[in-house]
Amino acid sequence: MRIDIITLFPELLKSPFEASILKRAIQSKKASVYFHNLRDFSNHKQKQVDDYPFGGGAGMVMMIQPIDQCITLLKNERDYDAIIYMTPDGQTLNQKNSNHYSTLENIILLCGHYKGVDQRVRDQFITHEISIGDFVLSGGELAAAVFCDSIIRLIPGVLGDESSALTDSFQDDLLAPPIYTRPSNYKGWEVPEILTSGNTPKVEQWREEKALERTKELRPDLLNES
Repeated sequence: MRIDIITLFPELLKSPFEASILKRAIQSKKASVYFHNLRDFSNHKQKQVDDYPFGGGAGMVMMIQPIDQCITLLKNERDYDAIIYMTPDGQTLNQKNSNHYSTLENIILLCGHYKGVDQRVRDQFITHEISIGDFVLSGGELAAAVFCDSIIRLIPGVLGDESSALTDSFQDDLLAPPIYTRPSNYKGWEVPEILTSGNTPKVEQWREEKALERTKELRPDLLNES
């Protein structure tokens, strides 16, 4: 998988990709991530990338010219499966969406700033719009990092145990069951006996029951959706 991220602040984005699972995915060539500073594509002498909105109003708007030039350059080099704009009013990211995007080969991510981008960018170039929640960030960089983490970890071979991702919360519209590790007794706080019984079928049954219980208690909306 190749991900090209268009941003005004590449330095803000790089650190998540220099550690842990994302770093290992890049080093093993399961994924490659490239950062493109939008100011490098501005035709303005001062590298301006924003301007006042037509019709007045507060805030600034990201201009179409540098975005057009950057996306066009990338599209001339390869075909892209998705050109995604990270925006609070996009489709809310969920596990089902992450599963889908993790199967794509080439993706462009556009990080917004200020009041957003010129609507013509969204009309002419963007194929998908994604939000990580009903709140507003200073820019799309942190949202892009969250999105990348959610899909790169699903690429076969990235996680040490490929079955691990299949048991994550939301994969089957349920929250994950409680999990425990050694010691089995800590300060009198004991692990459920069934988990140390060695009875795999019973353990799996317990996990299914607990996953359903937790979902009913904490996220009943997931059961309604399914």
